[in-house]
Order: sequence, then C-alpha cells, then structure tokens
Amino acid sequence: MTTAPIRTYKDAIDALNSLQTNAAVLEAVRAAGSKLNPNAIPEMIDYLRRVGLEPSQLNNLNVIHITGTKGKGSTSAFTDSILRAAKPNWKTGLYTSPHLVAVRERIRINGEPLSEEEFTRYFFEVWNLLQNTKCETATTPFMPNYFRYLTLMAFYTFNQLKVDATILEVGIGGRSDSTNIVPKPIVTGVTALGYDHTRLLGETLSQIANQKGGIYKEGVPALTVEQPEEGILELDVCAVEQRASQFTIIDTLPSTIQLGLAGAHQRSNAGLAVQLVHMFLSIKDQSYSPTSDTNTSGAASAAWNGSEIEPLRSLPTSFLDGLKNAHWPGRCQTVLDPKLEALTWFLDGAHTQESLACCIEWFVSPEVGLPISPVSDEHPPRVLIFNCTSGRSGDSFLTAILQKIEEQLTIYGSLEKKEEFFTKVIFCSNVTYASGNFKGDLTSAAMSTTDNLNLKTQREIEAAWNKLVPSYAGTVHVLPSIEDAVEEARKMLNVSVLVTGSLHLVGGVIEVAGLTDRALSPKA
Repeated sequence: MTTAPIRTYKDAIDALNSLQTNAAVLEAVRAAGSKLNPNAIPEMIDYLRRVGLEPSQLNNLNVIHITGTKGKGSTSAFTDSILRAAKPNWKTGLYTSPHLVAVRERIRINGEPLSEEEFTRYFFEVWNLLQNTKCETATTPFMPNYFRYLTLMAFYTFNQLKVDATILEVGIGGRSDSTNIVPKPIVTGVTALGYDHTRLLGETLSQIANQKGGIYKEGVPALTVEQPEEGILELDVCAVEQRASQFTIIDTLPSTIQLGLAGAHQRSNAGLAVQLVHMFLSIKDQSYSPTSDTNTSGAASAAWNGSEIEPLRSLPTSFLDGLKNAHWPGRCQTVLDPKLEALTWFLDGAHTQESLACCIEWFVSPEVGLPISPVSDEHPPRVLIFNCTSGRSGDSFLTAILQKIEEQLTIYGSLEKKEEFFTKVIFCSNVTYASGNFKGDLTSAAMSTTDNLNLKTQREIEAAWNKLVPSYAGTVHVLPSIEDAVEEARKMLNVSVLVTGSLHLVGGVIEVAGLTDRALSPKA
C-alpha cells in the first residue's frame, strides 16, 4: 500500500494559481463589454455546499461585512485591531484581499496570517472536497476561480476553527461579490466611494453605490462614512430596500486620537471601524457597556431587540489601544532600507485617482516627502516607482498625482515645482524578478505575456508622463521588472523612494528589496 505524497505550501500555491483567469480570457471579456456575472451568488452557494456548508451556517461566524472603493482594507484592519483589543480572549478571523507578499496574508486568525502548514492543510481539504463532488447546476464551472476559492477557503477555515467574530472584506463591488452569501451578518459598513472597476460596477457614483449597498441586509445595521450626495442617497435607498435596522452616517475621528496608520484619510476609516465594533458588541456581547472599558465585565445588558443603536461618542481605552496598534502594511507606510541606511521607502498601494490623491497628500507633507521646514531647499532626492495595471488610465493617474503635488506644495509654501519634485521616475511591470519570473505567491496570469515583453503599458505611462511634463529635467526609466526598478532606485544615495499605483507593485518591492521583516511585522 502506497501512502499519498505529502503536499507542500508550494503545491497549494501552484494549484491555486491554476485557478487564475489568464490575460487572453480577460481581454476577450473586456472586449465583449465586461459585466458582473448574474449567477455569481447561486454559483458561490453551490461551491459552499460542495465543501459541506450551508449559507445559514455562515451566520455562526458572526460577520462584520465591509466594502467601499477605497479604505476597505484599512477599515478591516482597524476593525480587527479594535475588536481584538476589546475582546482579547476571543478568536477573530480576518479575510482581506489582495495580499502583499504571501497569499496566506488574506486569511488571518487573531491578526496573524495562517502558517504555511495551516494554509496547506485547509487549502487541500477544500480542494479535495471540490474535486470529489459535482455542481448542482450544470452551468456552474466545476472549480471556482482564484478569488472565489480563497473566499470559500476562508469560510471553511473560520468554521473549522470556530471563530467568535469574522471581519469580511469584499473583493469587488458587493452585491454580486463572492463574500455576499452570508444571510445575516451582524453589522455592515461601506467606506469612501469612488470610481474603480467602472466597467463592472457602473460609470456613475450612484451605480457604484448600488453595488456596494448590496451588502446591506434585513434587520442589520447599515453604516457608511460621509460621501458625495449622489452616493449617500443611493446607499440610503439600498438600506431601505434591504430593510436594514438602521442607516447611519459615521463621523470622522478627530486628529487628537492616535492611529497606527498614517494619512489624514485614515480618520474616516478609523471612525467607521470604531462604530462597526461598537454596534457588533452591542448586539453580540451582553457584557458590553460602552460607558466602561470593554476588557472589564460590566453589568450584563439586555439582549439587543433590533432597535437603533446610537453611535459611540466616548471611546474606551481598549478602543483607543486598538486604533493605536492597528497595522496594515503597504498603505502610507515608511520603511527604512535594511541595506542602505540613507534610503527610505514610502509605500502606498493606491490604485484609484482618489486614493492616489490621498497618497500624495501624505507623501508631500513635512517630515515625510518634504523637509520639516517646507520652504527649505534641503531635502533628499526623490524617486517615483509607478505602475498601473492594463485597463487603468496612466494618463489620468499621473495627472492626479501632479495636480495633488502642486496643491500640497502651495499649501505648505514650498518653492519647489511639481515638474521637478522627482529626480528620477521609474515605470516598471509587476513581474517580480529580472529573470522574468514571479515569486509563486505573486504570480499574475492576468498579465499579458506579449504586453510584458514589449512593456506596452509602461511605454504608454511613459508617453503620458512626457506629455504632462514636457520640460522634465530628471531621468525616466522603463524597466521590465520590480527587481530592475529596485536596483535603479538604489543607485542614488540618501534618497526617498515613493512606490505607488498598485498593491501588487508594493508587495513586489517589499519582497525584492528585502523589506519583509520591517514592513510586515507590527513590531518593526
């Protein structure tokens, strides 16, 4: 009798990557006018049943469901950190996307990614269940795609580990998203709305809000942050249609409260996270008393009766600790280079015009990308490493970056010009290594091999830059890999390097530049 070969983490990643949709298929979908799959939810429920779960069982995971255009990952991180500080004896599950360096970052228990051994175990348990069952509906593909598989695996893992609470971040949109099969989450929240994935979600803010508001559920509090009127009106309609228990617009946190994540825009995300946890505990924890610290047992309160819950006004110590200790790498993050002491990396995975504006607001400020005294001429040379995925407009992104640089320089009274702000500009692909290979966890089948070889997207971005900054006196480099970009940046001494435009790019830089220990560890 032969024993089955031991399957490794690499085996799991190779199998997972086989579920990616390749570039040719994606391009065909785009050419046909890509739309959301009308069968997305019933297909996902089909997969769920094939791994032995019913949708009703997902209610046992006690879900906080979060969507939005920008800030949904940061809000999820704040929510997880606050909840763990408030209930240190609970087991919390956190599901987010995408990852930076390792796929297992997407599924966390008590703030820590699954180990390679845990990931491999649960991955193949789900894989085997799917391989040995058939779809209920003939039109459902036999295997789920990459994101659906990981969502399914997160549900399966959290159920196996019997988590007390789950923070669930939507992938794209909300209404048709793979995560939106939980019949009754505990509380739902929508972060700042903006224009992203417009081919799928719609061209107007109202259409986008309709997709995001699709996570609101009957009898469940529906929260959001301050939005443009068009977005608020549509979210309100969604809350009414879904018969949410309340629709509440959450205030931004004041600047006096210390946050673990940099950037002024994080105050909106943190404010939403505070109220998500407050309402979650008001519903699920009868010992929770908003007027006393949640780490101590107060007088037991009555079970929630479905009435409207007032937002929390005064934050307990545990909430303040959770906000202060929140860690979410690759978002407005400063990392010192471990090889070159005088080189500092500024990492932000912004990939929409709105989030790029937030990134530049953070970077072009005193003690970050500007000197302490902005009118001073003394500052390190600055390098920009930028990429955006095919299909996103490099022209509009670079325009947003340059406009925001000009605004920030004016605000701080700097005499610098936006055209001269960066000494060197590097446009590179998301290929990890100069050899043309990817790190397994960073493999992207969605990238066209032909485009990669010809650097088509990067050449288009370069042309946009040259058109926008015709008088640019610095150097522009178009490079085939992230490793090439890192090497080029390291040729300069005492330099500040801003990496933005793509989380995939930021994750690749963390990997190639050897920043993993410093960037990913909360203790670094």
